[in-house]
Amino acid sequence: MVGQTLGHYRVIKKIGEGGMGAVYEAEDLSLQRKVALKFLPAELAADPAAKRRLLTEARAASRLNHPNIATVYEIGESEGTSFIAMELVQGESLKTILQRGAITRTKLCDIARQIAEGLNEAHQGGVLHRDIKPGNIMLDDKGRVKVLDFGLAVFAGKERSAGEAAETFITRTATQWSTGGTVPYMSPEQLLGEPTDARSDVFSFGVLLYECLAGRLPFRGTTSIDTLHAILHQPLTPLREVAPDMPPEWERVVEQCLQKSPERRFRSMQDVLQALPRQTDAPLRTEKSLAVLYFENLSAAKEDEYFRDGMTEDIITELSKIKGLHVYPRATVLAYREKPITAPQVGRELNASYVLTGSVRRAGNRLRITAQLIDARKDFSLWAERYDREMKDVFEVQDEMASKIAQALRITLTPQEQQAIAQKPTENTQAYDCYLRGRSYTRRVTRTDLEFAIEMYEKAISFDSRFALAHAGLALVCALFYEWHEQNPRWIERGLAACEHALALEPQLPAALAARARIAMAQRKYDEAIEYALRAIERKPDSESAYWTLGGAYFCSDRFQEAAAISDRAVEFSGDDYNVYVPTTLALERVGQVESARALRLRQIKALEQQLELVPEDVRARILLAVQYAFFGREAEAARELQIATVLRPKDANILYNAACVYGIMKKKVEALALLKRAKDAGFASIDWAARDPDLACLRDEPEFKSMLGKSAAV
Repeated sequence: MVGQTLGHYRVIKKIGEGGMGAVYEAEDLSLQRKVALKFLPAELAADPAAKRRLLTEARAASRLNHPNIATVYEIGESEGTSFIAMELVQGESLKTILQRGAITRTKLCDIARQIAEGLNEAHQGGVLHRDIKPGNIMLDDKGRVKVLDFGLAVFAGKERSAGEAAETFITRTATQWSTGGTVPYMSPEQLLGEPTDARSDVFSFGVLLYECLAGRLPFRGTTSIDTLHAILHQPLTPLREVAPDMPPEWERVVEQCLQKSPERRFRSMQDVLQALPRQTDAPLRTEKSLAVLYFENLSAAKEDEYFRDGMTEDIITELSKIKGLHVYPRATVLAYREKPITAPQVGRELNASYVLTGSVRRAGNRLRITAQLIDARKDFSLWAERYDREMKDVFEVQDEMASKIAQALRITLTPQEQQAIAQKPTENTQAYDCYLRGRSYTRRVTRTDLEFAIEMYEKAISFDSRFALAHAGLALVCALFYEWHEQNPRWIERGLAACEHALALEPQLPAALAARARIAMAQRKYDEAIEYALRAIERKPDSESAYWTLGGAYFCSDRFQEAAAISDRAVEFSGDDYNVYVPTTLALERVGQVESARALRLRQIKALEQQLELVPEDVRARILLAVQYAFFGREAEAARELQIATVLRPKDANILYNAACVYGIMKKKVEALALLKRAKDAGFASIDWAARDPDLACLRDEPEFKSMLGKSAAV
């Protein structure tokens, strides 16, 4: 198109392209002014429906005359090519501004108000936008906001010309998300193809506000399907959890905009305008987001992967202490572990500004650690370093890395942040090594694995009696041992003592609070377990075992709706712990959210298969995978995994119980009852759980099953 003359317009250069048209800067030769011309893509130019849609856009936008809406001048056609001539906005998009870095709340107040004014005018004129996102918001060189691209606009009323076909308007099939909006910003009703009104634009406006305030989208996923599921089902992570200094008035506006039910949102943009905060000088959190990929293990021993994993997770924890930096939780980056993927790919998939990659080589007492910080959008290295140190220097390396990354991102650390980063979990690297080993075995839950974890935590404490995390780890293992293998009060007593020791050393330690929650869970004190788990999550959302315990306590106390409501957030922060899927999936099924439960089971399969690729000896992962295979009718694969697991751990209560679940799903009652009895004889005592477990539903009317459950059978 460049250089061509269409009517009285001479095309100068291409300035953008979207799903429904390319945009060029052009000169209006008659009025001697610059304009923007929008054309249909070449592959759609011959499509009558696409052409009608372009004209619909023009008619919708041409009805609007407001300072915050880009003006449409005319609709033209030359040699069979249709185009719209519109106001050329000189400036930059809100998307570009957010990608560049900081924006003050004062500035956001002004921007948000102008966007809302423009949308309110459109709604008053009977026009919906349907594609509100930062890329469609322009700021000119005087700071004025222009809402662009009514390419997805529909009339809010029922006005249609007599000859206008239905396909002129947005189709409502679920397969056409790409032409029905931009998925992360779409309202639930828009995603479902239901009728929309002004409240759909209110939802999209809320997504945009959340992104500006928090530096991340409110509903995220690695694929469009994941994001769609999050918008429809995931509870909103409160702004105060993402940005703790967030004024409550901002949070109230965003939360009401982002209600999943249109009836609970603001009724109109006029209502939004009345609720928007007035100007404030408080700084807005910078949009600097970092994904820390699991470092590559270059050690000769594959066993050293526990050290690689632990060190990577500790780096994530250290960097999370920096307030001006949004660091993705470990569960989010787990999918990229051991995968050949570039930093720009990760950046695009997670919407991350920066990516940290690296490697670890361990030989005896020597460490070689390399790290590289990459600008994901520009594929440019901002900082890189190699550390050749002794094992005892591992914490200094982590601290230095965090400080260098902050420096490279031009983040000034406060004295409190510097102190938090410099704080070491222990001075003894042998204790740290034993702690990491113990933590890697705890999730597996089998008697053999828990016994090894106990040994490791005890060794860690012998090396450093003031190592609070090791005491908390020991407390968690004691709770799991009592719950799954041996109902001897000494395990509860020992666990409580370890918890008290950890909290005396470090009050409000999230890991200790999570362990205390598990002890209460083992004692069937579910309200107490919920209270401690929530306290742990409040202080550290990815606290080890916290969401697993919270979901389990909700489930066992018949609070199924609450367990279902935390499912997405639990996976977001703890998805690398395959245990977290179990209670939330079953709760979703109990409240009738069958499709959501099915999606979660598929995600658990992926997590379990990834775990077994790395740790094939993880028997719990194997038996849980057998359960999921059975659920999806993959009975041969389920039988294979079950056989391997029961051969490796023939007397383990945890393995035998889940083997019973496999047969329960297959409706093989005799085998399920036999294995359940063996599990009970081996120490399984979670009767409240078994009574509610949908995987054993086929046994509910069996007298032997009722006899085993006792009073709980009435559930």
